[in-house]
Amino acid sequence: MRIKKVNLEQKLQTFSEHWTPKIVGELNGQQVKLAKFSGDFVMHSHEHEDELFFVFQGVLYIELHDQTLEIQPGEFVIIPRGVEHRPYAEQEVQVMLFEPAATINTGATVSELTVAQPERI
Repeated sequence: MRIKKVNLEQKLQTFSEHWTPKIVGELNGQQVKLAKFSGDFVMHSHEHEDELFFVFQGVLYIELHDQTLEIQPGEFVIIPRGVEHRPYAEQEVQVMLFEPAATINTGATVSELTVAQPERI
């Protein structure tokens, strides 16, 4: 087995579309994904999976039922399983996600933004 390092900046330069997470690594049943967000996403939850959002660049907002979180570069938030949330970004934001491999980006909510099989880059 050959072990390779991953340059996140280089990986982020390989795509421009929004709301389409890309797999860049896997460990212990978890996937490490990169994504670019801009505009609004759908309100959704994940019944069985916690989800970590780590912001590299830009500002990510996550709307919950009782508050809106503002995540700045260098910060992360963990959304526990079952919690409805709606990410959005007023300007493009670059994010790393940590989540179980079975996680679908829109949870049980199916929309035009659903990515059932993320691309590996």
